[in-house]
Amino acid sequence: MKSLSKILGPFTPLIGVIILLLVWQIAFWVEVVDHVLLPSPTSMFIAVWQGMSGGQLLFDFFRTIERTALSILYAGIIGIPLGIIFGSSVGLYRSVEFVVDFFRSTPASAVFPLFLAISGPGDATKIQVATFGAALVILFNVAYGVMNARKTRLQAAKVMGAPRFRVLTDVMLFESLPQTFVGLRNGVSLALIIVIVAEMFIGSVDGLGHNVLDNQMLFEMPRMYAAIFVAGALGYSFNLLFLLIERRYVHWSGR
Repeated sequence: MKSLSKILGPFTPLIGVIILLLVWQIAFWVEVVDHVLLPSPTSMFIAVWQGMSGGQLLFDFFRTIERTALSILYAGIIGIPLGIIFGSSVGLYRSVEFVVDFFRSTPASAVFPLFLAISGPGDATKIQVATFGAALVILFNVAYGVMNARKTRLQAAKVMGAPRFRVLTDVMLFESLPQTFVGLRNGVSLALIIVIVAEMFIGSVDGLGHNVLDNQMLFEMPRMYAAIFVAGALGYSFNLLFLLIERRYVHWSGR
């Protein structure tokens, strides 16, 4: 007998979505929460359609994409080279391990005041905080990938007389790519979270975070849930994009 996943194929992930919407609709029917606070899924989807059809939600959606994309770009530019350098020397990595783990474990919201004092309540602060958080995640994963690179390939490159720089760029970089993409997927999710939180509380006039907070204060609940839904869909899309790129170009992973 065929399994459910084989029967449904690519539509299998929709099962969870359908169950969630059914639970939501039932909760709306039995009025578990006041309808003012918990509108129906239908009203939420109507708000999504209206907002993404040239409304404010569409503008805020692209503003959040812009900030998150810049954050992950800068984080990659910083985190990947540093991860390769630190990962290529166990002693060097151990010397900075505490600092990396300390700041990686520190909630990004705790460093908001620091970046506000440096850059003020503008777009630069939102992007800098998100870059800071994502870069540490990427650095950690790249360094881990380099340190766990296949020793036989490194030895083969050294035996053939490859200089250390070529070993770093031609062997370690490619060996660490699977773990690098893990870092990028985690980093972009973290960057999106930080950007949305920053849009809520750091003098923002646009973005999905501002949209959620603004509609919550106005008790426009369908629009608030619409913004939350779009933010979740954006995070899922970012993660899926990096996953597809990884499957397309890092085909040697695990071999």
